[in-house]
Amino acid sequence: MAGIAVDHARGSAITDVDGNTLIDIIGGIGVNGLGHSHPKWIKAVQDQVALSSVGSFTSPARVQLLERLSENAPGPGMNRLQMYSGGSEAVESALRLAKSYTKRTEFVSFWGAFHGKTLGSLSLMGSEFKQDLGPMPPGNLSVPYANCYRCPLQKKPSDCGMACVELAKKQIKMNSSGKIAAVVVEPMQGTAGNVIPPDEFLPAVQDLAKNLGALLIVDEMITGFGRTGKFWGSQHSGIQPDIVTLGKQFGGGFPVSAVLSRDEIVMSKPWGNPSGSSSSYGGNPLAAVAVHASLKIIEDESLVENSRVVGAHFLKKLEALQDKYSFIDHAHGRGLFLGLEMVKNKKTKEPISKIAAHKIFDACLKRGLLTMAYSPSFRIQPAMTIDVATVDHVVEVLDEVFGVAEYGNWKDD
Repeated sequence: MAGIAVDHARGSAITDVDGNTLIDIIGGIGVNGLGHSHPKWIKAVQDQVALSSVGSFTSPARVQLLERLSENAPGPGMNRLQMYSGGSEAVESALRLAKSYTKRTEFVSFWGAFHGKTLGSLSLMGSEFKQDLGPMPPGNLSVPYANCYRCPLQKKPSDCGMACVELAKKQIKMNSSGKIAAVVVEPMQGTAGNVIPPDEFLPAVQDLAKNLGALLIVDEMITGFGRTGKFWGSQHSGIQPDIVTLGKQFGGGFPVSAVLSRDEIVMSKPWGNPSGSSSSYGGNPLAAVAVHASLKIIEDESLVENSRVVGAHFLKKLEALQDKYSFIDHAHGRGLFLGLEMVKNKKTKEPISKIAAHKIFDACLKRGLLTMAYSPSFRIQPAMTIDVATVDHVVEVLDEVFGVAEYGNWKDD
């Protein structure tokens, strides 16, 4: 889409083969938490590849990452980790684990959800992406997520009363066979537009799972490891997940993911059998050292705090753009998990066309800014190492492009 070929990248800057340098606020769709080619991460991976790189035997790096991760566990006893090579693989494993523990077969997920593109995780997806890819595996129910900007029930937060969760209860009662193994939820939805639910939503979802006798699987692929200004996205609402799926910036750019849970859950068979949860690439020495290096850099460089502070600065700048332009609405976010809605009308909230969004994307690109403005729900998730000066430059470019779009009436295209 961008039409560039990358030569090298450092921090928040990418240089293409023609020598053009661009500021990256896409962040590898949540992967690039450390910034491109962090020198400490590079050194750790280089040192490890000279020692060993293949196999799932225990290595010093794996022990170190487990110790470091346990210091920031998302709940009591969450110290059992199984590693994989990609997000979908981890989600598929989490579904198998939930079935093994509960001996049930059904799952609840949410409108707007994205958990991967393999068949089991695809069946959890709450979007039109699934069209023409069926049939889906049976036993999956999709219920409304608390996207308050575009409330599926046309409610206002002031009089909502978590109506979406109440509707979910009714949908499950009418459509389930009563065998719900787990409720699967993103603490904040990424693909749907970096949606931030109200703080009471996740506790209500946790209660829903408990009342169903089901596990709560929290997908922290995008929101984990400081992206939202807390180590875990779920910490903003204080819930206690039963299973957590990890990935994206977990490995600092290395393709690695994981499932995290408690002893009594992971021992469940058949998931807990020898090789019942294994992966050819899970936990190999390179993956382990990449994760440990990533976690150490996040801690040593206070990137969780940087996300919180710089993200708050970024959000204020975006709110100013919202006040300035007729088609920019709903500046929102937590930490460096941010977004804007680009609309034809702020009252109706009708999105601008994809043609108009692509014009904005192209205009940013020509000015040296790589964005996700190709969608009316404009997601912003730069490296957690980004600084205030870079953010200010990004906003200057956005201001210029939005001004051109406003003057040219691009929203009407």
